[in-house]
Amino acid sequence: MADSVFLTVNGERHEIHAAPDTPLLTVLRNDLRLNGPKFGCGLGECGACTVLLDGRAARSCVIRLDTAAACTSIVTLEGLSPDGSDPVQRAFVKAQAAQCGYCLNGMVMTLRAFLDAVDQPDRAALKEALRYNLCRCGTHVEIMKAACIAAGLSEGEP
Repeated sequence: MADSVFLTVNGERHEIHAAPDTPLLTVLRNDLRLNGPKFGCGLGECGACTVLLDGRAARSCVIRLDTAAACTSIVTLEGLSPDGSDPVQRAFVKAQAAQCGYCLNGMVMTLRAFLDAVDQPDRAALKEALRYNLCRCGTHVEIMKAACIAAGLSEGEP
């Protein structure tokens, strides 16, 4: 049975009519037409669906709608910086850290949440923060370079 809940996504309030156990990812992509979060594994293991729930990185494929409704803010890649001016987004462009791009949503959103929580991380901390985000194309070197740039570390050493 469909219930009515309210979500604040990218600063806009939306009324959603769906079953409480509907995955947040389904609502974001199908109802709100937001394509940043991707369906990867459906198990919360690959990170392609990552969004920010009240500033914390979360896997939207395993977050139920009723759980998401308790959050005051949901931010997707589209809401991070609509004009692409977020430092993490700029770092990924500068490092050319994309091949197919499927994992980038998760990488960017995870890194954004991490950098908001940790002041001046080192390379090891960045690597640990991204370790559960999977990239099947093998652009790990470029992704780490982007992470280092976003964190203000040396650009030359990925």
